[in-house]
Amino acid sequence: MKVAVVGATGLVGSKMLQVLEERNFPVTELLPVASERSLGKKVRFQGREWAVCLPADAVVQKPVLAIFSAGGAVSGEWAPKFAEVGCRVVDNSSFWRMDPTKKLVVPEINADVLTAEDFIIANPNCSTIQMVLPLAPLHARYGIRRIVVSTYQSVTGTGMKGLSQLLAEREGKAWGSYPAVYPCPIEGNILPHIDSFLENGYTKEEMKMVNETRKILRDPAIRVSATTVRVPVYGGHSESVNVELGAAFELDEVRRLMAEMPGVVVQDDPANNVYPMPINAWEKDEVFVGRIRRDESVENGLNLWCVSDNLRKGAATNAVQIAEVLFKNGWLG
Repeated sequence: MKVAVVGATGLVGSKMLQVLEERNFPVTELLPVASERSLGKKVRFQGREWAVCLPADAVVQKPVLAIFSAGGAVSGEWAPKFAEVGCRVVDNSSFWRMDPTKKLVVPEINADVLTAEDFIIANPNCSTIQMVLPLAPLHARYGIRRIVVSTYQSVTGTGMKGLSQLLAEREGKAWGSYPAVYPCPIEGNILPHIDSFLENGYTKEEMKMVNETRKILRDPAIRVSATTVRVPVYGGHSESVNVELGAAFELDEVRRLMAEMPGVVVQDDPANNVYPMPINAWEKDEVFVGRIRRDESVENGLNLWCVSDNLRKGAATNAVQIAEVLFKNGWLG
């Protein structure tokens, strides 16, 4: 089982290596792929060191699986080249997500869409994954008419550059004296700005949540309105989700449906200060849901709060779970 991890030296790529090892994915040969500036580096995996190589070097070695987390430009150029040599690609960038010929997969929800003909498979946006996972059983039971979501996303969503900026500011460095990935300071601040702004006034991140939710839940009629926000938190994204369901519901049944959903943990005892927080989701694979309550301002309205480790279920773990589906179905090699 020859496996390439493209972007292996980055924050998500490193997490992918960790998750592959933790889940005992049957890798016999690793090809850690990165850019020229990482040549000469080595990554540690399965108790040994593996030398970093370039994408072209990895393609000629014909791995059976390549997991990408190196940005859209790299995915757009190299994913087809890996696929051409018979390699299955699981891509964590946004490049292929809305391509109608590519599947967008959260395995607990829609692994059934995958076929033997799929060689490039898209991994959804981290914020979308953690929102649709607890909502999927509600959509199946009641139907979802509308979602209004506000996110509170950690700096690790921007990789090492986001984390480095936060740490520099916490050390008291003056604005402009260090490399900044955000247009404003993040320490002690909140930025209602993730990715670039579009003509409609929304950001690309917000529109990802709109379009990806519809594709994953297989319902283009769901109305989604998103506001995505960056907060000075190391790791773990949080979301306030307001849902208008298509039928009457009981809160006990809502909690049960979400609790029975694989990958979802209900933490909903606010009287005893039990609710999801990013500090408790760190290094865990589940999506944690709490503050479940009726929205009394609209018929069949529901409010909830969900939290997940954006580097794990939001990226690395979901990608590896897709690879596990491919392996289970006998499509790797």
